[in-house]
Amino acid sequence: MTTAEIGAPRTRKEDQRLITGHSRYTDNMVLAGMLHIALLRSPFAHAKITSLNVDAARTAPGVVAVLTGKDVADEQGAIPSAWPVTPDQKAAPYLPIAIDHVAFAGEIVACVVARTAAQARDALDEIDIDYDELPVVLDLEEAFTDEVLAQPELGTNLSAKWVFDSAAAGTGGDAEKAIADSEVVLERTYYQQRLIPAFMEPRSVIVDPTGDQLTMWSATQVPHILKLMLALSLGIPESKVRVIAPDVGGGFGGKLAVTTEEFITVLAARHTGKPCKYTETRTESLTGAHHGRAQVQRIKIGANRDGTVTGLSVNLLADMGAYQSLIGGGIPILGAFMYNAIYKFPAYRFECNNLFTNKVVTGAYRGAGRPEATYAIERAMDDLAAELGVDPIELRRKNWIRHEEFPFTTVAGLEYDSGNYEAATDKALEMFDYDALRAEQKARRESGDVVQLGIGVSTYTEMCGLAPSRVLGSLDYAAGGWEHAQVRMLPTGQVEVVTGISPHGQGHETSYSQIVADRLGVPFDDVIILHGDTQVAQKGLDTYGSRSLVVGGMAVVAAADKVIEKAKTVAAHLLEANRDDIEFSGGRFGVKGTDSGMTMAEIAFAVFAAHNLPDGFEPSLDSDATFDPENFNFPHGTHLAAVEVDTETGRVNLRHYVCVDDIGNVINPLLVDGQVHGGLAQGISQALFEEAVYDSSGTLVSGSFVDYLLPSAADLPSFDTARTVTPALTNALGVKGVGEAGTIASTPAIINGIVDALRPYGVGDIRMPATPATVWHALQNAKAHAGDSTGGAS
Repeated sequence: MTTAEIGAPRTRKEDQRLITGHSRYTDNMVLAGMLHIALLRSPFAHAKITSLNVDAARTAPGVVAVLTGKDVADEQGAIPSAWPVTPDQKAAPYLPIAIDHVAFAGEIVACVVARTAAQARDALDEIDIDYDELPVVLDLEEAFTDEVLAQPELGTNLSAKWVFDSAAAGTGGDAEKAIADSEVVLERTYYQQRLIPAFMEPRSVIVDPTGDQLTMWSATQVPHILKLMLALSLGIPESKVRVIAPDVGGGFGGKLAVTTEEFITVLAARHTGKPCKYTETRTESLTGAHHGRAQVQRIKIGANRDGTVTGLSVNLLADMGAYQSLIGGGIPILGAFMYNAIYKFPAYRFECNNLFTNKVVTGAYRGAGRPEATYAIERAMDDLAAELGVDPIELRRKNWIRHEEFPFTTVAGLEYDSGNYEAATDKALEMFDYDALRAEQKARRESGDVVQLGIGVSTYTEMCGLAPSRVLGSLDYAAGGWEHAQVRMLPTGQVEVVTGISPHGQGHETSYSQIVADRLGVPFDDVIILHGDTQVAQKGLDTYGSRSLVVGGMAVVAAADKVIEKAKTVAAHLLEANRDDIEFSGGRFGVKGTDSGMTMAEIAFAVFAAHNLPDGFEPSLDSDATFDPENFNFPHGTHLAAVEVDTETGRVNLRHYVCVDDIGNVINPLLVDGQVHGGLAQGISQALFEEAVYDSSGTLVSGSFVDYLLPSAADLPSFDTARTVTPALTNALGVKGVGEAGTIASTPAIINGIVDALRPYGVGDIRMPATPATVWHALQNAKAHAGDSTGGAS
């Protein structure tokens, strides 16, 4: 689908501001009389606070106030859980400032407010606090035993148990019976390490209490949700709260949160009566902001000898950290609907146990539950192919949904509206030169080459465009999944678009301008996008889950179409024609069979002047629309990785990476390429580089970028990307989400490639991240196991 704007590779209109120093990030802002906040955090992962003396800090230079948990006990509220996944979900109150107990290293125990940031930080040293350390539980499998409790008051580490069973739901058969009756049963356990979102801009928040409203500026993805939660949790009338998300430097789900720091900044501003600012350090960001992933995945697949899958069972242990974050409990549940992926499993059972540990809370991280599900099923399909001695591509072909079978209702109960897995895979195989690489792999194996070649496969789909409100309601999520937009016609013919979506680097100002320019026939540069301020965009549900285009964009389209319909009435009146004879194309209203016509700009000015309007016509073209999707959105694709592994050192070299994604019709290919490349980098980085590592006492030892490895351009190859196009059937533009696709697909492709290289050596799995040390140890363990099993020396 290509028109004058849709499909055009426009450079981002917002970049001129962002890269020339004219951006406005929260920490750049200075308000008159503004005070600064520093936070004291617990060095212990689990402890009682036995004493706390802040007298010296209160008299330190520049200090205006010191707040403790006891000082604000009656007003600080608790971080809300908007997704209690079961009615009996358990959780300890997540207080902004701890009072007598801490449950993770980095939990906040006191707040200093001073005239400068340096004075606030210095005063932290004057706080005298003593702790009585308690036992910690850090490992998920140990947490499941309840031998050590992360929150003793709860009496258990189990927050909630959530089960989906296709037999009970009426979407398939009995999974346990199907697996038991299978000719082949594959059982595997995979581990998702903890990851840190590591957004470019650390979190920052300013609160000004001095006006009629309490105004908050925050580096957040969710200003509308934040506004509502502040009102509900802190007892402030919603009409008296304004939240502004100015320029936001990345989020990746890490700023899809309502945070203790935001609550504390409100408390500090209310106590001092002055604007207050808090900006975290990078170490605070890595230790105190929520983490992602952190799961143990036990997978059981049944199959016949011919490769036909017969049943799937998933048992999940999911790490919540010490408390429930805003939506942490629901993240693994999102994955529940994706373990069956693109395959026609006739029976399915999913069980998730959300567990507490003495670590920082978990929440959304790019993909949010769906990368975890895709990793497990794609690893398992490769392992099943190896078990059966068949090519992993052919096993997938045998079991995936064929293009002529769409729309297809899956065993998890979702209806996939469109797709063509054959086309994407065939294109990827051609680009990758699959047969030639298999031949090279065979030759290397036969020659005993020290550097072995592995071929990683990942054929994925995802559900995105979060989300149909009725579905969210059925999953006990507190809010809906709709989105709101307003299109305003200015008298000069320019257009203002107000959206409830709140971008943080995606390029919405560009893509929405392209959509509206095409829809209304106005110049691209005449479209202005307004967002991120709850007083300007009064309705909205913000940005996450690849919803910006397929939900937010559809609200924009619907509002623009209402503008056209209103303008048609005016055009018919001014052109003295029947409304049914008015045609609209390219920004011009014309009368069928004549040359008479008026431009959208002319209509806009005529409505502004209101000198000659139809009787009863309200003098405004401005239109609002709220779009609630009827279904999720299902992009898909095939990713292939050629991986070289040095069997002597464990070093992994990603030699070639090909991905073919089907995201439906494309609004802007440059934006798509950027999203795919960034997603690939994050997914590959999980496979090879990143992990939040805690020591045995619960201290995060990867609490800086010295120890938490992020990839640079030098660590990754150039990606060969392409697309197939199967338009979505659930929205007006036929588009699908793209923001999470690269992250979802790439991690299993890399690990499958490494394991494929090392299977002849007896290696059946590699724990992530696959560092050289991890790969080397896997090889040594396989060698020792082979020696033990044959009676040889280990």
